[in-house]
Amino acid sequence: MARILAVDDDRAILQLLERALSRDGHKVECADDPTTVPAMDLSRYDFILTDVMMPGLDGFELVRLVRERFDGPIMFLTAKVAEDDAVLGLGLGADDYVRKPFGVAELRAKVTASLRRERRVRRSVLDLGRARFDLGARELSVTAPDGSTGAPVPLTPTEYGICEFLAKHPGRAYSRSQIREAVRGWKSETDDAAVSVHVGKARAKLRAAGVDPIATVWGVGYKWEAGR
Repeated sequence: MARILAVDDDRAILQLLERALSRDGHKVECADDPTTVPAMDLSRYDFILTDVMMPGLDGFELVRLVRERFDGPIMFLTAKVAEDDAVLGLGLGADDYVRKPFGVAELRAKVTASLRRERRVRRSVLDLGRARFDLGARELSVTAPDGSTGAPVPLTPTEYGICEFLAKHPGRAYSRSQIREAVRGWKSETDDAAVSVHVGKARAKLRAAGVDPIATVWGVGYKWEAGR
């Protein structure tokens, strides 16, 4: 069971979300005023599901405001169909999205799959150069030149998943679609562009921590180079 915060200014949609996700045993709390969410204690939740087009505070701005202090999955419900809009949302820190109108079965499946990915039990450590993966905690930290280990790099769940996937196969290049399928399980080919957004965000955070292990392989995709 997960604790899910659903945010939408349409109360009928919120009621639908609560009924649908409660079938899987989740506890769903609803917020019909998005402006109240940034002040909430978000540590109480495992998952945030938010609409995009809302008065007062749209979903994009909402994610921008809460992403740094909420490290669980965030999924958009969006009537926006342009790929640029989806890429913008993912770049702000969301992990996935469902287009309106959506089917209840699709929604339940995506939420379940996202939560399952977050809760896989892993107990080993992966060291690659200065990058150290704690697979149980799903954290990536960078070792300083003097050998001390710094704080975990503040990656979103999807950014971490991409880094872990590439790091487990160092030196091997993967296309965006291969990364997408391995990490997120997305089916739509138009979502491949989102991989580049997540990679770009992860790279910036890793560079700030002093390493640059994700290399672009032109015409193919990306690979992990432990020595960088």
